[in-house]
Amino acid sequence: MANYDPKSLIADEFIHDGEIRETLAYAEAHKDDLALVDRILEKARPQRTATGCVCAGLTHREASVLLACEDPEKVKKMYEIAEEIKLAFYGNRIVIFAPLYLSNYCVNGCVYCPYHSVNRHIPRKKLTQEEVRAEVIALQDMGHKRLAIESGEDPVNNPIEYILECIRTIYSVHHKNGDIRRVNVNIAATTVENYRKLKEAGIGTYILFQETYHKESYLQLHPTGPKHDYNYHTEAMDRAMAGGIDDVGLGVLFGLERYKYEFAGLIMHAEHLEAVHGVGPHTISVPRLKRADDIDPDQFDNGIDDDTFAKITACIRLAVPYTGIIISTRESETVRSRLLNCGVSQVSGGSRTSVGGYTQTQRPHDTEQFDVSDQRTLDEVVRWLMESGHIPSFCTACYRAGRTGDRFMSLCKSGQILNCCHPNALMTLCEYLVDYASPETRQTGFAVIEKELRRIPNEKVRRVAAENLARIKNDGCRDFRF
Repeated sequence: MANYDPKSLIADEFIHDGEIRETLAYAEAHKDDLALVDRILEKARPQRTATGCVCAGLTHREASVLLACEDPEKVKKMYEIAEEIKLAFYGNRIVIFAPLYLSNYCVNGCVYCPYHSVNRHIPRKKLTQEEVRAEVIALQDMGHKRLAIESGEDPVNNPIEYILECIRTIYSVHHKNGDIRRVNVNIAATTVENYRKLKEAGIGTYILFQETYHKESYLQLHPTGPKHDYNYHTEAMDRAMAGGIDDVGLGVLFGLERYKYEFAGLIMHAEHLEAVHGVGPHTISVPRLKRADDIDPDQFDNGIDDDTFAKITACIRLAVPYTGIIISTRESETVRSRLLNCGVSQVSGGSRTSVGGYTQTQRPHDTEQFDVSDQRTLDEVVRWLMESGHIPSFCTACYRAGRTGDRFMSLCKSGQILNCCHPNALMTLCEYLVDYASPETRQTGFAVIEKELRRIPNEKVRRVAAENLARIKNDGCRDFRF
């Protein structure tokens, strides 16, 4: 059997089953060693420097000890430090995005997804370019600036050329004051050449969920189709980076396998990217298995409760402090509210998970990939965030200014990213308030902006931001950024 090697490019070596099992055994044996737990927590805590904050992060073994620890006082401290880390590097900003489903044609047999090829009764749909334009306009009319495009894997119906054409269409739509400024891509594992084409098309982050890092379970859950190849799928991020994409997003589908195994594998994957490429994942998503067309989550016996889910999220934040953590509308308003204080930095809003869903008056359910638990409008989500003490951000400046990959991470790790992100969040929020918000949300938002503007420490940045905000409100100007 191969040895564990985080610098290897072979999936079985950087996600090593033996290492995970030894890690889980170590965590179980040491979960009640409260002195060790305290040392790990202290290591995770942000350390103040002359220029900002730094975080050491945690190894997969250290993080697994925290996840296994059940001492109430220590668990409470995990949540406190997770929020401290998030505020140190991302402030009270929450980035907002929406998924856009292009096609549900799929040749894979994934047993947890209603798009699986054996499902003969779900309507199959693929957006034409005119339909893509209509969906984008509907999203722009809501106020969105950042999309994550989704598509099933089907080399005939959804080849890379179709995805690239859709990206060009999305970026080409300029409707009233609306523009989609960043397109993230969540499509199946592909070749270095195709990743290079996606990079040239101007995508933001390439996102691919591992689903499960347990290889035996992975093969059973993906019995047919190209996704059955565990190694090809797991090694996709290395090919993406070889193709020039330096912002990648990880995630597992919690509920398919034992969560402690998945957590260790996820942190090991982040360590691998850091070891090989010098930059960890730009984002980590934390989806849970949800009900869908012919999918009953109760058929899977690895579901996790809300307390465990919150603890996983907090431990991810402690282990990988600089990553963006994403929570989608799979989760309810109550759960999303809770996770905002566990390190989450990105949320979706007003989402529809059906192909062509945004242009329909009533939310369609026949082509949904999963049930949407939080069905509030984007306006309601924006107001909720502000009333909860957060700044909704529609900012895409770092991507367009070339602050990606190791350049973004170096700014984030030094704390300097705050000099850009805080004013950018306020300016993009102001755009939303002027162009799209309800009167109640607009009133709340302008009060938030006035308060947060005073918190910008650099006098010159504060002055320029105030001038730009006035031009957004009074002169119709848009798209200012630091």
